[in-house]
Amino acid sequence: MSISLHGIGVSKGIAIGPVHVIDHVEVEINEATLSRQCLDDEILRFQEALITAREQLHRIRTHVTENTHVDLTAFIDTHLMMLEDDLLTDAPIQIILERQCNAEWALKLQCDHLVEIFEGMEDPYLSARKHDVVHVVTRIQRILKGYEEEALPTSALETDLTDHIIVADDLSPADTALMQHRGILAFVTEFGGATSHTAILARSLGIPAIVGLRKARGFLRQIDMIIVDGSHGVTIIDPDDRTLRYYRQRQREERRYRASLNKIKRSPTRTLDGTDISLQVNIEFPEDMTAVKRVGGESVGLYRTEFLYMNRRQAPDEEEHLDAYTRVLKALQGGPVTIRTLDLGADKQVDSRTHSSPAANPALGLRAIRLCLRDAQLFRPQIRAILRASAKGQVRLMVPMVSGPHEMIQVRNIINEVRTELTQKNIPFDPRMPIGAMIEVPALAVCVDLFTPYADFFSIGTNDLIQYALAIDRVDDSVNYLYDPLHPAVLRLIKMSIDAANKADRPISMCGEMASDSRYVRLLLGLGLRAFSVNPEAFLEIKQIINNTDMKGLSRLTGRLLKAKCNTETVPLLEQINSD
Repeated sequence: MSISLHGIGVSKGIAIGPVHVIDHVEVEINEATLSRQCLDDEILRFQEALITAREQLHRIRTHVTENTHVDLTAFIDTHLMMLEDDLLTDAPIQIILERQCNAEWALKLQCDHLVEIFEGMEDPYLSARKHDVVHVVTRIQRILKGYEEEALPTSALETDLTDHIIVADDLSPADTALMQHRGILAFVTEFGGATSHTAILARSLGIPAIVGLRKARGFLRQIDMIIVDGSHGVTIIDPDDRTLRYYRQRQREERRYRASLNKIKRSPTRTLDGTDISLQVNIEFPEDMTAVKRVGGESVGLYRTEFLYMNRRQAPDEEEHLDAYTRVLKALQGGPVTIRTLDLGADKQVDSRTHSSPAANPALGLRAIRLCLRDAQLFRPQIRAILRASAKGQVRLMVPMVSGPHEMIQVRNIINEVRTELTQKNIPFDPRMPIGAMIEVPALAVCVDLFTPYADFFSIGTNDLIQYALAIDRVDDSVNYLYDPLHPAVLRLIKMSIDAANKADRPISMCGEMASDSRYVRLLLGLGLRAFSVNPEAFLEIKQIINNTDMKGLSRLTGRLLKAKCNTETVPLLEQINSD
């Protein structure tokens, strides 16, 4: 009998094949009280485990093949950085000394503390970094307990995994490094989210993946035949002949569709009636430029810079910023890049200083531009680096979470001061570098006209705009069902923003997840949007939809949708927009 299990589809595609279940041996951690005479030896044992963990990751990093995807090596490098962080190297030692406990227990307490911090973060990408902490800590724990294997169980390494589907509790970057070129069809993991490293790697490698499928291993045995539908987050165990025929047909259709997408890589982004549309790409890391080039992207509409601040106690200096930005500009070969300034919040310290007491609601607290304007030592090195990078290519600076014109005035004042400093030192920069604002706070969407004297361009960040407009936390399972891009208030805020920017002759784009969702492309075109910045994996699909769209009639249909009151009205109208 067929069984369907539902998780989170994080990488599109369909895979059909036998299961290979990976069972990591659980590390059981117990507390032991030590005498003071034993503490020095215990600290030494912990420090030796750290050294061994670094050596293991360095070996894996060195032996991965030359054509290993850059995201994979970047995640391994992140784990190596975490093994140098005081939060994992020094804090457990303090716990050993204070509690007179064994290293395993001290490390567990510190891990629990860090996971709690990450789980409290509003940003889903940063929150998902708790999995990196757990993987690094688990590696150290296994060494402390005397386990010899470095990543996967030996049985998995010795097994031919060609044309198999991997099912595991979770997969670390080291696991993936050891499996990536072994013909694996898909991943299914019990833990993880849409922004976990497993999800990102699956999308980068172009293989179907489902995460967060709790207790999956309890339903599956080795070599069970399963279907993985990464588009819908469905895993089907022991499918019958009719189900197999259906999904094999979908596989064939998907292959044809993907082949057709590759044919439009070099074609312009233009609707059937001749309207040119700007289509750019969102990136997180300089290494993401490999994926950008693979889909034919020539410009970056959103470069998130938070990765520079992660897994470290000290903020990156000016040269680190400049190096990262220069790498992106070099890869673009003359194409423009929009660099968003730091967007972290009160729920995440970026260095050893404490900027504020813990916020009751970090999403509404000291975050993004508010944090940067509070701390010039944090902000100015990034501004200097962005200005210096502007001498090397087309650079635009974008400010996140702007809520009032006074913030843009303050930002421009700081930029002018930095320009003066660079001029005095004969350091080149582009004096005409555009400075823009993200529309994430409803206050800005309502008052775009008041911001136009201080913003050269705008970009709509729908992720935050929707949650602020609807007063819901999109990562809170108890209320995230209310997160609705089709809510009339959301659509009206988007329409108001676009109309006001156009009236003031200011370019406006959308870089939020709504722009990367194929369901909303024609709706956004009907609302007047003419510039999209999307995830690399969505780039060609969005381009295809735009190129197959006739603008005639869209405004009329979207006008009706703006007046709709509930889902029973909005959903049929959206279907009509997408079917015409």
